[in-house]
Amino acid sequence: MSLIEKAIGKIAQDTIGGKKRSTDASSLDGRVDQPSVIQRAQSSATSPANVARVPSEQELSAPREPSLETQIAPQGMINLARLKQAGLITPDGERSQLAEEFRVIKRPLLMNAFGRGAARVANGNLIMVTSSLPGEGKSFCAVNLAMSIAMERDHTVLLIDADVAKPSVPRYLGLKSDRGLMDLLIDDSLQMSDVLIKTNVEKLTLLPAGRGHRYATELLASNAMDRLLDDVARRYPDRIIIFDSPPLLATSEARVLATHMGQIVMVVEAEKTTHEAVKEALKHIEGCEVVGMVLNKGKMAGGTDYYGYYGKNG
Repeated sequence: MSLIEKAIGKIAQDTIGGKKRSTDASSLDGRVDQPSVIQRAQSSATSPANVARVPSEQELSAPREPSLETQIAPQGMINLARLKQAGLITPDGERSQLAEEFRVIKRPLLMNAFGRGAARVANGNLIMVTSSLPGEGKSFCAVNLAMSIAMERDHTVLLIDADVAKPSVPRYLGLKSDRGLMDLLIDDSLQMSDVLIKTNVEKLTLLPAGRGHRYATELLASNAMDRLLDDVARRYPDRIIIFDSPPLLATSEARVLATHMGQIVMVVEAEKTTHEAVKEALKHIEGCEVVGMVLNKGKMAGGTDYYGYYGKNG
């Protein structure tokens, strides 16, 4: 039985078998989600750990006072206090379970990115965070992963909001953005420096999605996109580029974007995402060398928190 089949079988048990699980609560609405740990792709071990619950995108979109949408700051000034209050990782935050889990998640990704893993991964510093369906927590995971890597002493991070149909990263960070990725692909006169947002997190830079376009899929598959990715991947040798991608089964953009990636992190919501959805989504990213699946919002009977990693080697 292949690793993919094992992964799908495990997720099918969790999502269809109706396991009842419980979780600690210490986040935005007094509830917490649970991301899993990413390991090297050929690893297939699963382990229990206590992890914080990732609020769903619907929860973050629910009305609050003050809302993330109203926390718009000029010139890349992220309201770190607001992020901390919303349950995200911040460089000045206290030691937390969520921060510890993302420390574990990022380590094998960094090793793969810079050739320190079992085998060198082509384009290993291009990492896409996606999901099968909307609402599984991919954007929250992408932002937290970027924040965690930005805390590294030897690496910088470029976070690209590639969910061009429904961009949400600027909303998470409380930043205003008018131009971004799509504009770079459309307008040859624009320079990367015209659209990048240098934030007050020293090693974190943001490239927003920019304006929507009806030919977004074709633009992401264009030579202009190839040149852009080559530029951002090679310009700084210590840089990690994280893409917050659309869900794989919601739009065709994610499938095109996946063809450029060295590593993919796929968020799977426990007890919601079906076996069929996961299996179908995996078909669209078979060409990527390293794929890790984060089982999110998982709880086990008896109050034990749970995370699971399932990987496949292309």
